[in-house]
Amino acid sequence: MTQPNAAGTAKDAADQNFDYMFKLLIIGNSSVGKTSFLFRYADDSFTSAFVSTVGIDFKVKTVFRQDKRVKLQIWDTAGQERYRTITTAYYRGAMGFILMYDITNEESFNAVQDWCTQIKMYSWDNAQVVLVGNKCDLEQDRAVTQERGQRLADQLGLEFFETSAKENTNVKAVFERLVDIILEKMSDAPEDANDSNPNTNPYSSAAGKYTKDTTKLRATDPQPQGNNCQC
Repeated sequence: MTQPNAAGTAKDAADQNFDYMFKLLIIGNSSVGKTSFLFRYADDSFTSAFVSTVGIDFKVKTVFRQDKRVKLQIWDTAGQERYRTITTAYYRGAMGFILMYDITNEESFNAVQDWCTQIKMYSWDNAQVVLVGNKCDLEQDRAVTQERGQRLADQLGLEFFETSAKENTNVKAVFERLVDIILEKMSDAPEDANDSNPNTNPYSSAAGKYTKDTTKLRATDPQPQGNNCQC
C-alpha cells in the first residue's frame, strides 16, 4: 500500500501564500468511496481497507487554476444518518460540494436527491455542486448506467463525472472542474459593497470570505470529530 504523503499535506496546510481558500465538501451515502477519493487526490494513495468515517475529517491541498493559487480545504463527511447533524454543521461556508454515489449501489444513487435537499437547506444558495458516480472500475457490478447518471445531473443542473479512486480515473478532473466553476462564478458575480453578508453575497469581495486573510480555519469553526477513522 502506498503511504500518504504526510509531509506534503502538512506543507500545504501550513502554507499561507495563496490567493483564495475554498472550502469543499465530499458528501453522499456511506461506503460510496468518499475517503478513498479524497486520499487519491490529496496523497495519490489508495487502499480498500478504510472503515466508516466517524464524524468528519479534512485535508488541505494547494492548486493553481486560472492564474490563481487556490488553497483547498477538503472535508470528508460521514454518510451515516446518525452523523447527519454533525456533518451538516460543516455545510456553512462551503463553496463547493462533490456529491457522490456508487455506480454499483442503486440505493446510493436514489439518495442523490435527498443530499441535494440537504445542500439547499444548509449551504449558501450559490454553492457549486458536481455529481460523481464513483467506482466505475467495477463495470461488472454496475447497477446505475452512465446515461442515468448524466440524465439526473442534467435534471439537477449539475456537471457529471464517473470516477474511480482505485484506478485514478477523473479524480483530479473533478476537483479541477469544481474549482474552475467557483472561480468563474466569482469573476461573474457583481460586487456589492453594501452587502457584506456572506450568506447572501458569497462571491463579493465585500464578504471577505475568500481572501487569504479571512479564510483560515478559525477556532470558532466546527472542529473534526471522532478519531480519523475513514470510510
